[in-house]
Amino acid sequence: MSSFGEGEGELVTLSYPRPLPMRLDRWLVSQRPEQSRARIQKFIDAGYVRVNGLTGRAKTPLRSGDVVELWMPPPEPLEYLVPQAMPLDVLFEDEHLIVLNKPAGLTVHPAPGNKDGTLVNGLLHHCPDLPGIGGEMRPGIVHRLDKDTTGCIVVAKSQTALVRLQVQIQKRIASREYLAVVHGQPTADHGTIIGAIGRHPVDRKKYAVVSDESGRHACTHWWVLERLGDHALLRFKLDTGRTHQIRVHCAHMNHPIVGDPVYSRCRNLPLALPGQALHAVQLGLDHPINGQRLTLEAPLPEVFERLLLLLRRRSGCLAQGSA
Repeated sequence: MSSFGEGEGELVTLSYPRPLPMRLDRWLVSQRPEQSRARIQKFIDAGYVRVNGLTGRAKTPLRSGDVVELWMPPPEPLEYLVPQAMPLDVLFEDEHLIVLNKPAGLTVHPAPGNKDGTLVNGLLHHCPDLPGIGGEMRPGIVHRLDKDTTGCIVVAKSQTALVRLQVQIQKRIASREYLAVVHGQPTADHGTIIGAIGRHPVDRKKYAVVSDESGRHACTHWWVLERLGDHALLRFKLDTGRTHQIRVHCAHMNHPIVGDPVYSRCRNLPLALPGQALHAVQLGLDHPINGQRLTLEAPLPEVFERLLLLLRRRSGCLAQGSA
């Protein structure tokens, strides 16, 4: 491991401008959106971040005028990531970005114990220039979808496009809308869920709405599109993009998503599903190079359509139209 500021890498010096304190790791994520929070925390744990000349910790509170030095070593090599041919449902593509309709059952990026057969492996075969964009095991990945969540996902083909697209998501310039079938029917026709999301206090493999500082702010807007007997079709718009956000917020308001293997206790499903009935139906963004507004829509998976048809028949509202 190189010493601080030595060898290949990038030394970034920043000044904290805010009057109110903020955790070091959270502020660095806001300043370096091309880096994941996990990677920023790895830099901190490795001693690659200093505050006023002293080694920082993730929870170090920053105060106005503090000088933060961040030493970023080169991205880890990606030689072990094998390009794999796989069918990709392309909604839009040019030399700067690609928007895909992700199917259920496809993990977005490799992880320990799951280093191939992911969307990244397919992208490396489709776009050979991706290695190094974003570093580590997520080349070009701007945002992610859960393994069994379907629909729109955008991937950058250059570092410039990656940074600009991530900033758009952070500043809510990019819009992401989802459809989901939930158990039960909300009493209102629309609403907003604001609840910080963090690790579940008992089951560390799950997430939950939490009240302590371990959670990250999360905001989900929702609308009822159809009431289908004991179920409802909802549309969601995200202000934030936390892990499992819609799934956790739906469970929190006692309307878990149909087929969710983690957050729904109901096992009496209307039909066999590959996972939660959650679909990223629309993605809006400004082209990272020319600024043109793009709005992409992903058609519903066949199993999602079948689920809606079955629920409409059961509830006697087939003539109400489709989603």
